[in-house]
Amino acid sequence: MSNSDFLLSIQSHYNQFTKAEKKVADFVLKNPKKVLFMSITDLADACNVGDTSVFRFCRTMKLKGYQEFKMRLSLSITSDDKVNEELEDEVAPEDTFISMAQKVLKSNLDAINETHSLLNPEEFSRGMDYFEAAEKVYFFGVGSSMLTAMEAMNKFLRITPKVHCIQDTHMQSMAASMLTENDLAIIISYSGSTKDSIHVAKIAKQASAKVISISRFIKSPLTNYSDVTILCGANEGPLQGGSTSAKMSLLYILDLMYMEYYRRTYEVSLENNQKTTSSVLEKMY
Repeated sequence: MSNSDFLLSIQSHYNQFTKAEKKVADFVLKNPKKVLFMSITDLADACNVGDTSVFRFCRTMKLKGYQEFKMRLSLSITSDDKVNEELEDEVAPEDTFISMAQKVLKSNLDAINETHSLLNPEEFSRGMDYFEAAEKVYFFGVGSSMLTAMEAMNKFLRITPKVHCIQDTHMQSMAASMLTENDLAIIISYSGSTKDSIHVAKIAKQASAKVISISRFIKSPLTNYSDVTILCGANEGPLQGGSTSAKMSLLYILDLMYMEYYRRTYEVSLENNQKTTSSVLEKMY
């Protein structure tokens, strides 16, 4: 199947779809660009079907899952329209350096500004209550989100010893299973539909731990297991995995969490910050 024929392929498979799958197909054919920035749960809600119906639609199309579906859809739209309207500010080969720099700056600033506008003070405060009360806090993520989770641990380790981050996904599952009602799992996943992250969230909930998800979508398979959901504001297309603007929005949230925890535990955090700073002084010229 060529990428440009993907929408035509959906039409050609139409008689093979179930009634629920036809609802998905109808919505996709009418709103292909909008679907690119929807989670699987968003699309299911828009079509008045369950997540499993969207997944079955993908399988009927002989795709491995929802992310491959969005990738194929994105390639098809790009082939027809040159550039998605949501991504019209992308850097183009003909751009000058000054133009490119302005576009990158705007993209990153827009991501942070949108993240700020999406903040729910009550939800954020409740999440920080869990963080402050927790005996152990684990940051979880996969792929580029793992790098962000490691950055979070590195930042918080300067002011509290209770933070942890494990890179191996099998070991993540084992660590999640050992959490208690006194612990907190913070799961970073832009899409909210990464299987390993959802698995860890499910295990953490079964262990009675609190779960905070940091994600783009208010509704996703991940948020089904979350006690608190904090939204980031960057639009990342299927072909933009690990984009800097998405990472900037996530780091902005983590910076807010760090400063809020520091504010709430000022005396202890200040003392710990002085200790950790002193511990590496001899390693610097």
